[in-house]
Amino acid sequence: MHQLPVDPTEDTLSFFVVYMSAHIKPDSVATYLSGICNKLEPYFPHVRAIRGSHLVKRSLSGCRKRFKSAVKRKLPLARDHLFTATNSLRRHASHDDLLFVAMLYTGFMGLMRLGELSVSDNIAIRDYRKCSLRSTVINLERGYGFDLPYHKADRFFEGSKIRILRRGNLDPAPIFRRYIASHDKVSRVNPFLWITSKNAVPTRSWFMTRLRQLEPNLDFAGQSMRAGGATAMAEDGTAPHLIQ
Repeated sequence: MHQLPVDPTEDTLSFFVVYMSAHIKPDSVATYLSGICNKLEPYFPHVRAIRGSHLVKRSLSGCRKRFKSAVKRKLPLARDHLFTATNSLRRHASHDDLLFVAMLYTGFMGLMRLGELSVSDNIAIRDYRKCSLRSTVINLERGYGFDLPYHKADRFFEGSKIRILRRGNLDPAPIFRRYIASHDKVSRVNPFLWITSKNAVPTRSWFMTRLRQLEPNLDFAGQSMRAGGATAMAEDGTAPHLIQ
């Protein structure tokens, strides 16, 4: 139809990249192109070399810039969210309420991801080796700490020592200590730091259900804790290189 040669060339693959990028994301085009080359290789052995040519690579690079998608980020939680959660706790709050608020403060002030405080809803991909242990908890003069075994940003699997310290009018230590006391009543043998009243590590959906009760706006999600904590540190004048 386009009177192009059947034999693949740098020009035809480049034309394909530009045409498809106008309809779907360029990253998907790169994936499709690899699949096409896999199918064509038995008949055109040189197709891999063409795929890796300077022209095709530059075409993909240009399309990624020309047709890039806007990044969609969730809104950051604010200090008021933490204060609202704290004020909702009754004197005899349930264990699960204490757990949620303790996780909320820890994720916010420790710039932690929800995946570092909970386990996946998908049982097949759960990895309890990533869960923090109750035995690593320490009390500090201005807060508390515990060990995070390892996480997706930990390239050397060395783990991290998390330290949550009082900052301004944010003091998470009293709530965390109430949670720890409740934790030890629920179970003295469960090794994990974060456990629900059912003696299980909280899942992502468990946390999100309670976050929706606190903030129904769908523009807030698990990553809003980390984003909110970073925003709060910037507002307090923390040096940018210290906010990670």
